[in-house]
Amino acid sequence: MPTVSVGRDRLFAALGRTYTQEEFEDLCFCFGIELDDVTTEKAIIRKEKHLEEETDEDEEVIYKIEVPANRYDLLCLEGLAQALRVFNKQEETPQYRLRNISRGSMLKMHVKPETSQIRPYVVSAVLRGITFDEARYNSFIDLQDKLHQNICRRRTLVAIGTHDLDTLEGPFSYEALPPSSISFVPLKQVKNFKADELMEFYKSDLKLKKFLHIIENSPVFPVIYDSKRTVLSLPPIINSAHSAITLKTKNVLIECTATDLTKAKIVLNTMVTTFSAYCEKKYEVEPVEVIYSNGESFVYPDLSLYNMEVSLSYVNDSIGVALKAEEVTSLLNRMQLSAKNTLPNEGQCNITVSVPPTRSDVLHPCDVMEDVAIAYGYNNIPKRKPASLKPLPLNQLTDLIRLEIAMNGFTEVLTWILCSYKENFAMLNRNDDGSAVIIENPRSSDFEVVRTSLMPGILKTIGHNKDHPKPIKIYEVGDIALLDGGKDVGAANRRVLAALYCGANSGFELIHGLVDRLMEVIAVPFVPAGDNTGYYIERSDVTGVSCREASKHHFQRQTDWKFWHCPS
Repeated sequence: MPTVSVGRDRLFAALGRTYTQEEFEDLCFCFGIELDDVTTEKAIIRKEKHLEEETDEDEEVIYKIEVPANRYDLLCLEGLAQALRVFNKQEETPQYRLRNISRGSMLKMHVKPETSQIRPYVVSAVLRGITFDEARYNSFIDLQDKLHQNICRRRTLVAIGTHDLDTLEGPFSYEALPPSSISFVPLKQVKNFKADELMEFYKSDLKLKKFLHIIENSPVFPVIYDSKRTVLSLPPIINSAHSAITLKTKNVLIECTATDLTKAKIVLNTMVTTFSAYCEKKYEVEPVEVIYSNGESFVYPDLSLYNMEVSLSYVNDSIGVALKAEEVTSLLNRMQLSAKNTLPNEGQCNITVSVPPTRSDVLHPCDVMEDVAIAYGYNNIPKRKPASLKPLPLNQLTDLIRLEIAMNGFTEVLTWILCSYKENFAMLNRNDDGSAVIIENPRSSDFEVVRTSLMPGILKTIGHNKDHPKPIKIYEVGDIALLDGGKDVGAANRRVLAALYCGANSGFELIHGLVDRLMEVIAVPFVPAGDNTGYYIERSDVTGVSCREASKHHFQRQTDWKFWHCPS
């Protein structure tokens, strides 16, 4: 989970009171977060440099707090303090609003069609009359970094640009141009660079070089200009020095370029709702109109409330408590979810929940139920044993199969459900029939496909244990996945079994006996070949073939269980 570092004294000042460490840990637990560490800035630096610990009473105490990965509103002190104040009933949930201006008076962001080649979306907003001090400024920058690492996926999905609006002149244009035609002075530099020169320059920069791959191989680079052709930013790499924000900045233009529009909206909402608290008109944001080349136009940000109906019985049954509607609405209000109960409809009471723009994590009634449980207190939920708890029939059968195979002297192995494409097909002498679930963006070549057989894992296990004393008798009972257009998720799991014997002789009689015993246990009769009322064994000529080739031959029977014989 993300860790947010905040100054203890500044946090307590924002909360309106001081806490002992134990009291603050209790508050964090009640709110569903965790105080991970207590340290100081100098201690962090000493630890990074491997220096001896020294104590200094004047050092600022830093709280490192773990927050849920989907709570983007808690990634800085401002959002964290506000959530805790609302939770403690010190204030009501803020009501965010757009500045009341006509569409003709709004700042414009014109999007050129060429941007569709690289980063097709942009959203924007303005914070007017904002007041920065050093702590607020640092928090503003730190929130951008946290969002870039989290929801923005290291700027690949969304890149945030913040600018001093008073140094610019609208309307703005979002374009995609050849690198050699883009020229500007980047942030913290004094020299003018062309975009292609900038790519080479930043290859030695420890922070920025990891973002270069996002655009460096593209024939066009995204760039934002103002009406005087002053460059604002070269997303997702660097902003221009011309529009850099400072402690004296009063009007901030925020733009987010993206390949994912939904995430861009979330990022923009997080930035403007968090820091609109420092604006002259608190919680007010000035919208920007984004105009595309096809004539479509959109106004951002969207600060409207999202309404959701949640059944009171669903909340109570899921948590295991008996709360009244008034209690549930009160608990939800503490979690920044405005709620009210509606009149019972056919004996069922529903809760109407208004989700604010800060709570992008609330997508389903289960998210509302979870917030009720957090506000109620997990320690206050009564412990109870279910009246009856029966395993699924499939799991009962699986346990029976495991027991029988173990009594036959086989050892169970557990292997990854993901494997490489080569292991799943080529190494088993099988062709891809289009039934496999392929991972679109695997982290490595070892996890490219969801296995369609247990054989890759079980053969790999033998391969890594060739020095183990023979014979080796192993088995695995597990799930495979196959594409299935009839399922709502497009694929279906199937429970299958693989057993393998490796020894000085073929061990055919051992596998044969295991098959017969299992079929006897699950009441599947032995029948003549071709009869679909039971199982039968088909003769195959595997003399002189490799273990990989032999894995293609298997026993035929009515059920989905598959057994392979692999000669030593």
